[in-house]
Amino acid sequence: MENAKKLILDTLKTKACLKQSVFKKTKEVFLDFKKEAEGLSRDLKTEMNKVDKDVVVDFVDKGDYEFHIKFGGDILVFFMHSNVFDFEKSHPMWKTSYLKDDELRAYCGMINVYNFLADSFKYNRLNDVGYLVARLFLNKDLHYFVEGKRQLGFLYNDFVNEVINNKKIKDIIESSILYSMDFDLLTPHYDTMKVVSVNEVNEVTSAMSIKTGKRLGFKFQADSDNIE
Repeated sequence: MENAKKLILDTLKTKACLKQSVFKKTKEVFLDFKKEAEGLSRDLKTEMNKVDKDVVVDFVDKGDYEFHIKFGGDILVFFMHSNVFDFEKSHPMWKTSYLKDDELRAYCGMINVYNFLADSFKYNRLNDVGYLVARLFLNKDLHYFVEGKRQLGFLYNDFVNEVINNKKIKDIIESSILYSMDFDLLTPHYDTMKVVSVNEVNEVTSAMSIKTGKRLGFKFQADSDNIE
């Protein structure tokens, strides 16, 4: 029993304390994301007001773990997960000396970036879907990498050497906006729309609730880099 108690305490001292530290650091970095997003939104709004005041650019703080950037017809939702994650043993990162030298470096906080249509929130269309644009992983040493589409997937993937800072945070936000603007709303396939319920037709007049998204059937891992 004493051995079991010691093992429990040792595990708590290492993993539990480590996860708390990673969580706190991720939360601090997420606050930096908020500050950079708010500043960028303010600058873009000032410039767009000179061109067309009807094109909305805005920052919305949704609490400790979420904020939105609205630009034109799009919204980026930045969401910090409250848990800390380890990589599965088949993950390529385990092949690096960086993790082999210290396995605790594999424990990461996670920040997700989703792209939605602005009207989905404006009209409270609860059936509408958003797409995972990127997710950032951050460890105890503030090393980070991003899984994402196009430039997001190859510009920010040097987990071994890269340490997060405000300049890189701003770059990630800008890349997320640019990617989201690079593909437009497509007409849903005919077969997905040929049958609707009476309830959907009734609701569409007040909330336009028929399911809408830029690309229905989106799969983050398998999706090609071509705009479909």
